[in-house]
Amino acid sequence: MPDKNLAAVKVGPGTTELREFDLPDMPSDAALLRVEVAGVCGTDVSQYKLPLRGAPLIMGHENVGTLARVGREFARQKGFTEGDLVFLEHYLPCGHCEWDHMGEYRHCAATEWFYDPQAIRYGYTSLDIAPGLWGGFSHYVYLPLNAVLHRVPAGLSPEEAGLATPMSNGIQWTLMDGGVGYASTVLIQGPGQQGMCCVMAARQAGAGRIIVTGTSKDARRLEVALAIGADAVIDVQKEDPLERVMQITAGRGVDVVVDCTAGAGTKAVLLGIEATRRRGGTMVVQGEGNQTFPDFPIGRLTRKGMTLKSARGHSYRAVELALHALASRRFPLDLIMTHRFGLADVDHAIKSVGGEGAPGAIHVSVLPWK
Repeated sequence: MPDKNLAAVKVGPGTTELREFDLPDMPSDAALLRVEVAGVCGTDVSQYKLPLRGAPLIMGHENVGTLARVGREFARQKGFTEGDLVFLEHYLPCGHCEWDHMGEYRHCAATEWFYDPQAIRYGYTSLDIAPGLWGGFSHYVYLPLNAVLHRVPAGLSPEEAGLATPMSNGIQWTLMDGGVGYASTVLIQGPGQQGMCCVMAARQAGAGRIIVTGTSKDARRLEVALAIGADAVIDVQKEDPLERVMQITAGRGVDVVVDCTAGAGTKAVLLGIEATRRRGGTMVVQGEGNQTFPDFPIGRLTRKGMTLKSARGHSYRAVELALHALASRRFPLDLIMTHRFGLADVDHAIKSVGGEGAPGAIHVSVLPWK
């Protein structure tokens, strides 16, 4: 095994350079992950553009890899050995708060990097927090004892397992938060990788009708949405989306809305509220940035008895179900896994997800050893 590590390092807003590091010493309660695949998330696109909050950092939080070194205590407490193929969650929880005991690591204060600059989360933590290898756009990632790992099911390739993050989000937001089940009518706004995984989750849960919205530039994505289980798609730039939803549902509206647009803001929320005509409906919203809504129609929610929830990460259980769903091979995953890049092309990979690089990107994989 080498004693050096190569990584793509964010050194400024929208700027990456390759750097080499010494691999850290391995205490008995730690491990080293050889990264096979690091997925590029939509949040990487927005985070990549922001100024550094301190030292440079290694991005990449959707990581699948092989355990290259495993300390004795790490193996004893975690039950993993060298050579195991695992999916690594990006949360590094404290391990003793109420959220962690429930498997809801996303709510643990120890991993809340947005508020605490000392909090550690894979893909968001700077190099000045030792040992610095906290991102998947790298040959290796450091695993302390509180790293959260999942075994990759037999027969599932590392690249397929790399879909576990958006798939677990799809399961969390659509099934667990949205309550989609048999005969549910669902509106999914946005045909990116998160929206696609919401489609697959809803279809596998037995949804009766799935509608997906997108824009004209999403034409190929909307085709893929139909191929993986959507019943109808709407180009919101060519059709009135609310009118079409009502036509598709014979005037009834939908039971659940999942907003995966991130950037559509108030338009998506307003459409979701109006499209949910059934009393007791639910809307799950993926908010982004500092969007404001000064004229929020709270009265519409009240009169319709709606529930509005935030789409924020995933639970441990959602990841386990995601890996199971991917391993079932019920869906044509190859239609979603569109692009692959090496470490030297991380900048292009991130921009491709944001629509500024390679065309037609849905789920983009960084293969560090390519």
